[in-house]
Amino acid sequence: MEKVTLKVQGMSCGHCVNSIEGSVNELEGVSLVKVHLKEGTVEIEYSSNDINLETIKRTIDEQGYDVI
Repeated sequence: MEKVTLKVQGMSCGHCVNSIEGSVNELEGVSLVKVHLKEGTVEIEYSSNDINLETIKRTIDEQGYDVI
């Protein structure tokens, strides 16, 4: 299991949290998604055998947020 914390810009409210957590949680191989709104980060645990980090980042980007 891989663990990563991504810096994400554009998150400001509960809808942002639900949008990111909901979309990333649906991905095969993702076991944990936790948005830390105040810190501007997203903590993710995933299986690198099932999904790669670029796919996760792209999913967050598609929700309208910037992974930096």
